[in-house]
Amino acid sequence: METTALHWLAQAAPDPEAFRERWERTGLGLMLLPAGRRWDVLSVPGRLGRPVLGILDGACGPVLTDSGGESTGFLVPVGTAARWVGTGVRTAGEGTWIVVPHPGRRSRGVRWLVPPDGSGRLNDPVVLELALHEAAARLTGW
Repeated sequence: METTALHWLAQAAPDPEAFRERWERTGLGLMLLPAGRRWDVLSVPGRLGRPVLGILDGACGPVLTDSGGESTGFLVPVGTAARWVGTGVRTAGEGTWIVVPHPGRRSRGVRWLVPPDGSGRLNDPVVLELALHEAAARLTGW
């Protein structure tokens, strides 16, 4: 799984093969990758993102979190960031870069809550939006 996930992530780099080789050779836990090439990212506050994972119950694509759990980032199809309208949701799409942890190594800082499996599976924006609404309603007691 690790090699496949690494290969999939590397496909977002301007030179995928050189990127993958460097990541493996240097042993770095974190690298920068451009969003908007293979995926976009929707980031929500951690207190909202964690319940969403429970609502999705394992039926989700890759999900990142920062070291303090303050932010949860869902990898979604390219173009989602440009179309997303939602309060409190930060987007990363074309023209932005994000820190990505190695899929097979522990790293400080950003880490995978749901690592990529290499298949290219992403989070469905419609399903994610419904889960976000449900999580927000639960947090507010609705």
